[in-house]
Amino acid sequence: MNVQPLLDALGLQEDAARALADDLRAQVDGLQGRLGEAEIHLEHLAITRKTVTALADRISVQADSPDLPEHPDYPRILAVFNEATGPLRARDVCEALDHALLPKNIEGTRAKLKRLVKLDIITKDEAGSFARKQNPNERRGQRS
Repeated sequence: MNVQPLLDALGLQEDAARALADDLRAQVDGLQGRLGEAEIHLEHLAITRKTVTALADRISVQADSPDLPEHPDYPRILAVFNEATGPLRARDVCEALDHALLPKNIEGTRAKLKRLVKLDIITKDEAGSFARKQNPNERRGQRS
């Protein structure tokens, strides 16, 4: 029995499969490069969003609170209180600011909240919760 024609046919199929595999590897390499570029672009967009949000918060809060300290967290803290429906603990504010919930971060946030209390911008109750001070019109349900 002559198996040479069968071996030749298998050789052709192997060559075609190798060529296809090489082509697919090249496509995968190209896609991995494009994926890497897209991920870097997403990171840059996230940084830009964070920067723009911080600047916008800072501008709006500085207009409302000219005595606000210079640290970039203060406008963001006030923005958190503007969105809150009730009192917040230092841990809640830290979490809303996307800080890692480490003791040093929570204590740093608590110190900033206490400074805002001293500046008469927010209030603190006995239980350690903080809230945005309401102006008289808001207490009566009238928004200005």
